[in-house]
Amino acid sequence: MTRDEAETCLIEAGQADDDAFPLLEAAIACAIHDYPFRDPEPVRLLAAAAADRLTERMTGESPDDALAETMAGDLRLNGDLIHFDHVGNTDIIDVAERRRGLSAALAVFYIDAARRTGVKAQGVDFPGHFLLRVETSEGPVALDPFSQGRLVMPSELTRRALRAGLTPHVADRLDVLMAPVSDRQALIRLQNLLFIRAIKAQDYESAERSAVRRALLDPEDHRPWLDVAAAREKQGALAGALEALSRARSLDDTAEVHRRLSVDRVRLQLN
Repeated sequence: MTRDEAETCLIEAGQADDDAFPLLEAAIACAIHDYPFRDPEPVRLLAAAAADRLTERMTGESPDDALAETMAGDLRLNGDLIHFDHVGNTDIIDVAERRRGLSAALAVFYIDAARRTGVKAQGVDFPGHFLLRVETSEGPVALDPFSQGRLVMPSELTRRALRAGLTPHVADRLDVLMAPVSDRQALIRLQNLLFIRAIKAQDYESAERSAVRRALLDPEDHRPWLDVAAAREKQGALAGALEALSRARSLDDTAEVHRRLSVDRVRLQLN
């Protein structure tokens, strides 16, 4: 698959309703959009194996135990504690090969397996660390894909929230801490992480690609185009930055003044 073909897949995913969002295929398209001409079939094979094994485990285990044991135990999908900043930890194709990754990337396999087998699981955009919310007969529980899918107790959620800077009255509210996000937003979180890493590394081409993917996955959000503009400006691609700012302006009017200033600033450099 070429980068252009991957971009077409992302456009189609962006146009899909949330309840029909193709999480696994969109994640594959994101990976190939970053580094084209790779074979995505191992990702699909791993996802199919996960669904088959989870189906077997569901006959005698609770949904949360079955999901954690399938993904972390049977398939050996875990967080990369030794090489946390490894570039492959955010790439779904590399994660399938190495069986190591960051929580937001591992969660793609968890959520996909859950969808295929009828387990009710959704991502949780927890501050600083992506978690999973799994519905059980005793109520929702939180799993940590990075830590072998282990259960995260409410008291630990509160401690993590306080360490992340949330105020005490918010950190005590489990309904807020465990609020689920859509599959689309789960994948966008991963792309946002890639953008932040690329900006810190001053890899502005990678930053631009990750921002473009966010824009395609959520075509009604103006904010990714602001990041596209910033990354292009850093590369000296001022005409492209101006185009991205124009696209952002066409999607939202609430930050019109800010964007007009940004457009004028880039235009002055272009002239």
